[in-house]
Amino acid sequence: MDTSERLLTRNFSVQRVERGAAERLTDTVAVEEPLAIRLEYWTKDRRVADSLAVTMRTPGQDRELAAGFLVSEGIVRQKREIVHVRSIGTEPSNEIVLELAHGVDVETWRTERAAFVSAGCGICGKRSREAVSGEIPPPQMDALRVDRSLIEKLPALLEARQQGFASTGGLHAAALLTQDGCVERVFEDIGRHNALDKLIGWCLLNDDLPLRDALLFLSSRSSFELVQKCAMAGARVLATVGGPSSLAIEAAREYGVTLIGFVRTSRFNVYSGEWRINL
Repeated sequence: MDTSERLLTRNFSVQRVERGAAERLTDTVAVEEPLAIRLEYWTKDRRVADSLAVTMRTPGQDRELAAGFLVSEGIVRQKREIVHVRSIGTEPSNEIVLELAHGVDVETWRTERAAFVSAGCGICGKRSREAVSGEIPPPQMDALRVDRSLIEKLPALLEARQQGFASTGGLHAAALLTQDGCVERVFEDIGRHNALDKLIGWCLLNDDLPLRDALLFLSSRSSFELVQKCAMAGARVLATVGGPSSLAIEAAREYGVTLIGFVRTSRFNVYSGEWRINL
């Protein structure tokens, strides 16, 4: 077991009961720990250090998680806006600091928050849906098309790369795929929002945003927050194993995102942007 696997899972002695018979065995479970995300930024000529959010996450890829959260919240859009990312204390650490470049306007962003921020929910603390929608880039026509056969292959492609889920049954996954079906990266986390933020953060730190030519596939249902995060990252196609909420469908149609749900090996539902699907 490598370091990343040790961060994802822990073993516990449990009692299993099956058909009335009990036995003692070792169960592998997903790790859940808090991560405090802190910012260092400039307001006028003064440097400010402040807390941004606390999220319950599965340790590992914390740099990517923190960077992706900043993209999802509309604080940064480009790699150059993050000067440095560092952990506080010894590894593995539960505190991370992002140093932002001059010109990143955190104070204006804070005025749109009504409450403490939780990284597990993209709209928590926002005054209204309209405040979030104002941060989404306007929809544009594009040449991205996805074949039906690729969508039907998504569950098998993801399952083959969900090592944490295979061990625990308790982790969500977010996958980035190219138009021709190449799986570029998969991130796992106990929170579906965190898994997606890790993926978006990895793209940001590799200077690969916006995601105009990519397909995102999640092992969860789709909610407004997940559609919002995809739209903030510039993604045009979001597919999920589960179904969408009503607000997720409305947001996808408003933002020009192709939203696909209930993806199986032989069927799927298209809720928005069906013109991007080659049937």
